[in-house]
Amino acid sequence: MASTSKAISNSAHQQGQTCIAFSRDGKIAYTGGLDTLVRIWHTDQGEDQEPEAAYEADEGITAVAAAEGCWLSGGHDSDVRKYIPGKAQFNGLVMSAAGASIRCLAVDPSGKRVAVASDELSVKIVDLDEITNVVVLEGGHKKRIRKTTWHPSGTILTTSSSDGTIVAWNISDTGAKVENVIDGVIPEVVDPESPEFMHDCSAVWHPSGQYFFAASRTHEIVVISRSTWTKTSSLSDPNTVGVTTALALSANGVYLASACNQEILIWSVQTKRVLWKQPGTPNAFTIQIAFSPTENLLAWTDTEGVLSRWRDAIPAESPDPVRKTAAGSAQGTTTKRKPTPPLWGEEPEADAEGGDPYGDDWIIDDLGDGMEDEPEGDGFVKEMVSITKAQPAFQPGSTPMENKKRYLAYNMVGDTHHIVNVEFHDRSTRKGYHFTDHFKYDLGSLGERGALFACPPELDHPAQVIYKPYGTWSTQGDWTYALPKGQRVLGIAAGGERPMRSLRDPSSSGGDIQGQGNIVIATSSGDLTFLSGSGMERIVLGVEGEYVTMAAAEEYVLVVHRPGATTIDGSQSLVATLISFEDFQVLQEKPLPIPKGHTLRWIGTTDEGAPAIYDSAGYIHLMIHHRRPNRAAWARLMDTNLLERKQGKDESYWPVGLSQDTFMCLILKGRQEYPGFPRPLIQELPVRLPFRNQDPVDSPIEERIARERIQVNLARDALGDELTSPDIDKREVELDKQLIKLIQVACKTDKAPRVIELVKRLHFPNSIAAASQLAGFYRLIGLQEKIEAIKLWREQNATPAEEAREARQGFACDDAPLARPKPFQNFNPPPKVDRPGLTRSAGIVEQTEFTASSVAIRAGRSLAPQASASRSTSPEGKRKRDDNDDDLSCNTFDVEVKRRAVGESNAVPSPKPNNPFSRKTGQEVKKNPFARKPELNKPIQKSESFFNKVEVAEKHPAAAKGKEKEKDKKDLSRQTTLFGLPSKPPAEKEKRAKKKMEATPEAEEAKRSPPASSQAMDVETQDATLVDSQAHPDPSDVQMDTQPLDMDDEPIEWPDSPPAAAVDDDD
Repeated sequence: MASTSKAISNSAHQQGQTCIAFSRDGKIAYTGGLDTLVRIWHTDQGEDQEPEAAYEADEGITAVAAAEGCWLSGGHDSDVRKYIPGKAQFNGLVMSAAGASIRCLAVDPSGKRVAVASDELSVKIVDLDEITNVVVLEGGHKKRIRKTTWHPSGTILTTSSSDGTIVAWNISDTGAKVENVIDGVIPEVVDPESPEFMHDCSAVWHPSGQYFFAASRTHEIVVISRSTWTKTSSLSDPNTVGVTTALALSANGVYLASACNQEILIWSVQTKRVLWKQPGTPNAFTIQIAFSPTENLLAWTDTEGVLSRWRDAIPAESPDPVRKTAAGSAQGTTTKRKPTPPLWGEEPEADAEGGDPYGDDWIIDDLGDGMEDEPEGDGFVKEMVSITKAQPAFQPGSTPMENKKRYLAYNMVGDTHHIVNVEFHDRSTRKGYHFTDHFKYDLGSLGERGALFACPPELDHPAQVIYKPYGTWSTQGDWTYALPKGQRVLGIAAGGERPMRSLRDPSSSGGDIQGQGNIVIATSSGDLTFLSGSGMERIVLGVEGEYVTMAAAEEYVLVVHRPGATTIDGSQSLVATLISFEDFQVLQEKPLPIPKGHTLRWIGTTDEGAPAIYDSAGYIHLMIHHRRPNRAAWARLMDTNLLERKQGKDESYWPVGLSQDTFMCLILKGRQEYPGFPRPLIQELPVRLPFRNQDPVDSPIEERIARERIQVNLARDALGDELTSPDIDKREVELDKQLIKLIQVACKTDKAPRVIELVKRLHFPNSIAAASQLAGFYRLIGLQEKIEAIKLWREQNATPAEEAREARQGFACDDAPLARPKPFQNFNPPPKVDRPGLTRSAGIVEQTEFTASSVAIRAGRSLAPQASASRSTSPEGKRKRDDNDDDLSCNTFDVEVKRRAVGESNAVPSPKPNNPFSRKTGQEVKKNPFARKPELNKPIQKSESFFNKVEVAEKHPAAAKGKEKEKDKKDLSRQTTLFGLPSKPPAEKEKRAKKKMEATPEAEEAKRSPPASSQAMDVETQDATLVDSQAHPDPSDVQMDTQPLDMDDEPIEWPDSPPAAAVDDDD
């Protein structure tokens, strides 16, 4: 805020460089100028006083200083003169610089020594009591020294040079040596005739000695720590932008005064904020500023030769700028903390040696009670937290008002003045125009389809936005969009497709048939309003956090905002969000890679449509893979500090646009912040990736390959389902040519791993073949074989273009939206997924001629002729068919029908043959009176035929004995399978056994027992189903029942069974 008191001014010297210094008691102010005069001003007198002047100098005065018992002056005549305090009486020469201009005079805190800086590369420290006692400081600088200052302790001297370095000298009784060199803080100014050379670049020490202030090259006031000699914090104000030309600290170190943009600012050192401002002399900048050491007075001189005195610069209700504080008296020593008081309130005694009753672990409060006149409470210091100042909202390509002119927008389309004039670079496509500004527009944006302007609210008029399309056949192309009262426009952006033809064609089939673009408006209510080119509102989106800036392209708008707060270490915490114009989906959301302590300067898009940013550190970043949802990254495309043209020059760059290989910008000389009028020409600077490899052969090629690879990937991401394009193929051919060069160099130096890596990066098979020929040319046979293997692998697999297309399709699937559930949708758990690898193992029924079912069929076929023969020879003639025969015949034919030929999986089954002996429908079933009664609860088990024969054997012991005699011989032949299936006897023996069995009464009884027979059949069928997971049974193991004894009770002679190996497969 502005102070209530006003400054008084006196015309002291002619235009040019001036200087000022207060006497040690603060009653006198000495000023010097290019008129060779030093004027002596009394601070207690007004602006009507007639000051006394010293005339001894032959050339202009450049420095004045006050010492103990004298005051000094120096100028371009190379002499340092001494005068009586408060008078213009000459008292002799102190020293002469032998033809070099004196640049600075600095008296130490004791007032006994003076440090003289000149155009020489050394600094001389002269004892004022004995001028022959001179200490020369050499070897610290390579260019002339501009300023020098003393540490409050008098043991350190800091010197600032034209080469942009600050050197700290350790001054001791034994000698002087360099303690530290600080580079990169103050600007480098080589030309002594330039206005920038007169700017104050001195290191202003705080009375505590813990740190000093300096005006940096980034137009900030930085704080450099004494312990680490590094930057710890900075002072900046969003409403004050420009170079700082002068600095001064109050006597107690509570306030800091600075000069910037024809204003005097007073900062609070504690809060690092501007407290009061005072306007300076118009059309002039302040060269030197100083606080009075004894009273509330601030004085300064400027390039117009005017002396200004601001009495009561610090209001009475604020802390006094002169009264000594703990910080001022400490001078860098460590203050000790009071010990914790005892439990019963007894105070500890003071240190016997007179020391401070504080602990050694207390860090000094470098401000003390400077912000409070009287201590409050218990006197403990309250902790203060320094928060980085948030960057305010800005419009890309705009400049502040200067000389009643400004740029509302300056980009690759054109520029807009505040008049308002609209001019274009390509006048064949768009026609420039101008119109009267009745609304005082403060924001502007030039899009591909039209110009967008916005004005702030004023009185009863709300904020509004006007859009002017470039070419239209309609007479009412312009439209206006008004905001509600109380809202302001923070930013605007106009986007749209590039014109296919000139927009100057007013016909209906002209260039505007593609539409009039898209409009985005950021308001103070925290939202983004999207409108079409015709003024139709589409949607209103909320902004997370604080809006900063935005830029629009053909398909999207890039919005920069701050979701939270800034950090204490200097980070702005900015986030860029990419929003599509088509469906308003967020394509990307990435934090900005801005270094700590720096701000965003420009945001825009490249000619290829990729987002790009530029920060105050001089870095250009490009968002790669921005078309891949949520997979983008910021690539550092360029570091302007490494440009060859900037080496040794003090210049900066104003971004206008960016293409694949060129950075379009405006060159700003010196400390110039913004482009002025007339409009400067756009300069084209080559884009170079900031690679650190310094190889003169490989480094340029590697940089070009990496930069071209970025552009190829951006072009490939825009293909969609297409495989490639002629432009991409052409670029990849050029990339392969550059890679072949690197492969040749690697083959020369026998770097096989590097060759393999480079070969894998080739795009075409012909390029890989060329690499193989290179390896063969240099006699690298093993390497050539590996390259051929890579070529073969590439031919058998997908090409890089196909892999890229599959990746693009995969991105679309990964980010597909979730489908909304339909009405009456089944929300039951999903069906069980059949995983063959996890199912239980199950046997497979394999129908072969060796399975149980096939064996039963063959047995039935073999028994059929014998049965018919026995029936024909029976003396009883034709007998009746029993139930057992029906069951056997039915089962036999059923099994026979189910058989299929090999490979005949879908064959139609043959019709079932008619059985003449089958039971007629409705026919009464006759029961066998001699059959056994079935047991209902009998468990399923093997056939009972074996046990029946055992009973018969028990009734005839002789037969059993004969059977035991033959047991050893028939063990191998009577082995059965795992499921109890006996081996099949030969056909002849089987017939003989059949005849015996038919002639035996027990056999006839066994035939007439249907329950046992059917039960045996069921067991046989069950056994057949269990053969699934087992090997095929031996075909010889077919017969299950033992043979009954003969009627004469003689043991049966059992024939030997054939060996298992002799079984024929056909059987």
